[in-house]
Amino acid sequence: MSETLARPGPRVRPAVYGGAAAGLVLLALPFYLDRFWLQAGLFAMAAALGAIGINLLTGATGQLSMGHAFFLAVGAYGYCAFAGNGADGLAGLGLPGWLAAVLAVALAGLAGGVFSPIAGRLHGAYLGIATLALIFIGQHVLFNAHDLTGGYNGRAVPPLSLFGLTFDDSELLVAQVPFGAVEKLWYLGLALLLGGVLFARGVLRGRPGRAMNAIRDHRIAAGVMGIPVARHRAAVFVLSSMYAGLAGVLLALVFQRTVPEYFGMALSLEYLAMIVIGGLGSVAGAVAGGVFVSLLPQLLTRYSDALPLVSAPGTGGIAPGEAARYLYGAAVVAVVLFLPGGLARLAARTPRAPQTPTSTEPSGETR
Repeated sequence: MSETLARPGPRVRPAVYGGAAAGLVLLALPFYLDRFWLQAGLFAMAAALGAIGINLLTGATGQLSMGHAFFLAVGAYGYCAFAGNGADGLAGLGLPGWLAAVLAVALAGLAGGVFSPIAGRLHGAYLGIATLALIFIGQHVLFNAHDLTGGYNGRAVPPLSLFGLTFDDSELLVAQVPFGAVEKLWYLGLALLLGGVLFARGVLRGRPGRAMNAIRDHRIAAGVMGIPVARHRAAVFVLSSMYAGLAGVLLALVFQRTVPEYFGMALSLEYLAMIVIGGLGSVAGAVAGGVFVSLLPQLLTRYSDALPLVSAPGTGGIAPGEAARYLYGAAVVAVVLFLPGGLARLAARTPRAPQTPTSTEPSGETR
């Protein structure tokens, strides 16, 4: 008599369960956390969005950019200009908030498109130096175009309205829990981050992603294979700029005020640190690096009284922001020396359970 093992049904990977559980936790957090933690999480979401954009450019295509903060500023101030009604004495078109956000992201992409011919022809350190000029140009405009940007003091950010819901501090009761601006923005940030992650993963796993990796690994060979190198570089630069613009819009909505000093060279360096720590070319690594670099200074500020050598700003000692730069600078060195793939490679090294065979052929043995 021959024996046949039944074919087992499809197995659900543990990562699916983990992702579903994490999603449920994230959806429930606004009901339990206070304003500080929700605001810190929103900053991390915005940082993750911007990190995904620069990782597409630097990690997947091999193009170094030092001007990422410029495109965040274009998104943030573009939203203020499109949505502002001029009541504060500054220029504004008074458009609906959702339309202003879309146009701000498009404006960041347009700014990237203007620069894309340069990005398509330069590579490596040469492109990094060229994009560095964007920071100086942007800072000059932000500080001096007072009628548009508000100058040194910045300008207030109009609240976003979407489907009849205004993302401001007007109280909204949800299951007897008062929802203010950060609680409402939390779900908007989750939706934007999820959409940004899925789109970037789709790009990297499709033909554009294979072309980007080929350009990164050997641009001359990519050109020989028929890949239009300059066109792909320019297109990725525009896409990266739009991600930065979206991150800038979310940052502006969370901050509720745009300040020119924030969008400086230090911010661009932080985004480079995010993708190195998280893992070059990995969407999940960009998210992890963005969360790490964004949350670290906020946590140090909150717990500065309990930490050695760290003191509150203006009281002497090492300020939390400065201490954070030391720590993630050390993290960059550690990743380069001991973990070249970043946090994404560390997650990939996690041992997996052995797989069981899905089916077997009849043995043909008789008893």
